Amino acid sequence: MKSALIYERTRGRQTSVASDFTSNFKAGLARINQELWLVLSLFIIAGLFNWLVASHRMILGLYTLPTIFSAYVYGRRHAVLTASASIFIVLILVLTNTHLFVVAVPVLDYEQWAELITWASLLLITAYAMGTLYDRKERHLDELRQTYFGLLTILQQFIANDKYTHNHSYRVALYASSIATRMGFDQQHIDDIRAAALLHDVGKLETSRDLLHKAASLTPAEMVEMRKHVEKGVALLEPIGGALRRVLPIILAHHDKYDGSGYRPSKGNEIPIEARVLAVADAYDTLTSDRPYRRAVTPFEARQVIVSSAGTNFDPVVVDAFVDAFEHGQMEIPEALAL
Repeated sequence: MKSALIYERTRGRQTSVASDFTSNFKAGLARINQELWLVLSLFIIAGLFNWLVASHRMILGLYTLPTIFSAYVYGRRHAVLTASASIFIVLILVLTNTHLFVVAVPVLDYEQWAELITWASLLLITAYAMGTLYDRKERHLDELRQTYFGLLTILQQFIANDKYTHNHSYRVALYASSIATRMGFDQQHIDDIRAAALLHDVGKLETSRDLLHKAASLTPAEMVEMRKHVEKGVALLEPIGGALRRVLPIILAHHDKYDGSGYRPSKGNEIPIEARVLAVADAYDTLTSDRPYRRAVTPFEARQVIVSSAGTNFDPVVVDAFVDAFEHGQMEIPEALAL
């Protein structure tokens, strides 16, 4: 049994490496295509503006727009590349003396060349400065994001009723982030899911420890009380403003089931997609962790349980992303965090 498990994991990792290489190759091609389309757009803009505008000074000024756009969207490196491409295009148009680039005389004199050089220098400086501002902003946002989640982790550790609840929430945050990444979520949505995962069981702070650790099956009355931890958690967090307010609907719906048989009657797309991701991550960690009322199952058994529940308990699209993350080894965590 153990040998079979090791073999399956090894085979999965080999498949994961090949798949990751393919994914990275495709991502690299996508980035290159974006740059190529941006450069191609410069040719289109150059042709359009030179055809519409008679003043070459105004045309040169319009070349600043793609550079600023590139700096805002892609950062310093792309901005400098875009500025360089703009200068190259203008230089080619000038040297070939085509009718696309309108000048006062057939051959540029010293003053006009000095004007072009000054324009090119200013364009490169603008690209470098704007791109640097973008890069600094991204670094500051990343620092704030790390601080934000560091504080959430510390807060969650203080309010957790027990070690299991704390470690469970942290593991669920890792699992949910991996699934969300596989689904192509942007960084804000991934951050919201991660924050919701860290705090999704905060309502258990007001739930009896005897009830949380009961080894026997819960009575109907105890089940009702246990289910109240969702509303209690939302009530505890509701006074908080800012980005944390976005996670309240996720926490409120994370026990809703895709077929409508969960804590609340909402079903399907009525449930926030982030909550559907959190539900799968929560179930996976619960299945693979020892609880007072049962022993943990293996990760492969847990995967099978979740796959078999697609369309009933879980969103099939989210389950597909979970399986993808599982096969790429992204549902594995260090042993220190598995305790």
